[in-house]
Amino acid sequence: MKLRSIESMPDLVGKKVLVRVDHNVTLNDDGTLKDDKKLRVSIPTLEYLVDRGAKLTLMTHVGRPKGKVVDELKVAPIFERLKELSSKMSDVAYLENVRFSSGEQDNEESFINELASHGEFFVNEAFPSMHTYEEASTCGVARLLPSYAGFHFQKEVDALSNVTSDPKRPLTLILSGAKMKTKIPVIKRFLDFADNILLGGCIANTFIAARGFDVGGSKYEEDYLEFARELMLESEKEEKATIHVPRDIVVATEPAEDAEKLDLPVEDIGGDMKIFDIGKITIERYKKEIESSGTIIWNGPLGLYEFNRFSHASKRISEFVLAATQNGAHSVIGGGDTLDFHTKYEKPLDEYSFVSTGGGAMIEFLSSEDPLPGLVTLIEK
Repeated sequence: MKLRSIESMPDLVGKKVLVRVDHNVTLNDDGTLKDDKKLRVSIPTLEYLVDRGAKLTLMTHVGRPKGKVVDELKVAPIFERLKELSSKMSDVAYLENVRFSSGEQDNEESFINELASHGEFFVNEAFPSMHTYEEASTCGVARLLPSYAGFHFQKEVDALSNVTSDPKRPLTLILSGAKMKTKIPVIKRFLDFADNILLGGCIANTFIAARGFDVGGSKYEEDYLEFARELMLESEKEEKATIHVPRDIVVATEPAEDAEKLDLPVEDIGGDMKIFDIGKITIERYKKEIESSGTIIWNGPLGLYEFNRFSHASKRISEFVLAATQNGAHSVIGGGDTLDFHTKYEKPLDEYSFVSTGGGAMIEFLSSEDPLPGLVTLIEK
């Protein structure tokens, strides 16, 4: 998918350029940034525009203030860190958190016009903010101003397009998460062109329950049991991808570092046991599929990684994917929790083929057969 690049923009000397960045980062209690990766990936685009003489105004959302001003979600500390990372940002303007206005997520015309007044051109460098619904700062403004894609935005689109158009096979999707609703579209789409789908997390619990096993006190979604059964039946067809559901799991009665944990076959779960990770047998099964893969997409740690006690599977999976990458596989990883897992346990990110900064956007892009709304206005015709 070829987008209009900022390299094709006309003379920018003295021109006002409005840039939508995704600087939606988590702030520590002292106001510092927990991680500045999202800022760093936007800098090449911002510096390129400054070097061409543009007068920049940046805008981003931070958190979910729901149309109200929340002091802890103001952009000031983010802007200060951006200026520390690049001296070329000293003369840049930065609008306050766009989600402080209800007009952002409601895509209100008056708010769109207010934002658009800050630019003669619009640049989108906010791939993680792409959704299946429209927002003022990503879609609304793009329809009023000549619009272009930033460097990293194009990299995201290229990387994700390549794994869905002409992947090196076998293609393996590693998928975890809490909610079936957000994962079902990508599972359905990947059933048609992937070779393996390896499940973990709470969505795996739902599939385990759908197979008829007691999941004890584990979190799962009863409303999606029949849907999970249908997906597994579809997976049995020769032309469809194989859905791999954990056969053994790690259980405990509570999520704690000192919790007594057991690795059990799924048929032995019961009582107040709660599933917090996949088990050793399943890890080895997943290893076999990953080792033989030509393309690997990973979205979501496989256990309750926030606790070291339940992070074992995710650590092993990262080792397997990295080893496969070194042996020639093409690996794409993404999702906020996936990146947070790597940061928490100091796992290398630069050794994967591509690391997407988009969490929900990555999943929505992969699961949608049509371009996301924020992409439509950027496609080169």
